[in-house]
Amino acid sequence: MFRLLIFGGTTEGRKLAEYCAERAISAAVSVATRQGAALLPEGVRILCGRLDEEQMKELIRSGYSAVIDATHPYAVEATANIRRACEETGARYLRLIRESSASWGKTVPDMDSLIELLNGTDEAILSTLGSKALPELTRVKDFRRRLWVRVLPTDEILDRCQALGYDREKVIRQKGPFTAEQNAAHLRKSGAGILLTKESGAAGGYPEKAEAARICGAELITLARPQERGYSFGQMIQIIEKEMER
Repeated sequence: MFRLLIFGGTTEGRKLAEYCAERAISAAVSVATRQGAALLPEGVRILCGRLDEEQMKELIRSGYSAVIDATHPYAVEATANIRRACEETGARYLRLIRESSASWGKTVPDMDSLIELLNGTDEAILSTLGSKALPELTRVKDFRRRLWVRVLPTDEILDRCQALGYDREKVIRQKGPFTAEQNAAHLRKSGAGILLTKESGAAGGYPEKAEAARICGAELITLARPQERGYSFGQMIQIIEKEMER
């Protein structure tokens, strides 16, 4: 019997889970948070909690025909762990790639380049890079005064912001997706002249952030996506369908 294990947490992972549920494909979806689990459909097995490489190997060995890595494009460590777990267990590894969208404004290749660029200005900044970028962004000159951050509304993340020295009043705790006007409202609230974002594509709300920057006259700076190879959503569906025909 064909059994599929999906490492999700993204829009694409949820869509893949919905596809499996609709066609009664035996699939399990592993997500890191309860928020991610709540978005998944009935009809798939949901596994909630962060897994290290050893736990991934144990899970894969419990009897899965193939593993689809549908984690976030910037979740480099998670992807590396999933890939190694598949290599060591002999499972087939398939990477689901998010489609890119055109970039606006300035694009930087990595966090070091981003910090260097920001330290050459004195503008207020609104970061939509997420909570994982919080430690790196403390390297921004005068970050407590200049930096606003938009993060998920959890007490754990707020505690992390405060522990790192961020101004609590400059932490916007909301969960997307956000419209262009909502992004613009956050820019106006922060008074930021710079909006930081990832190359997250349409699924990650990139066009709405670019439009908000245009509306408010803010500079958009995009952190480029790590280069990787894999399959589009349509290609992944074709692979699954071929497996089901065997």
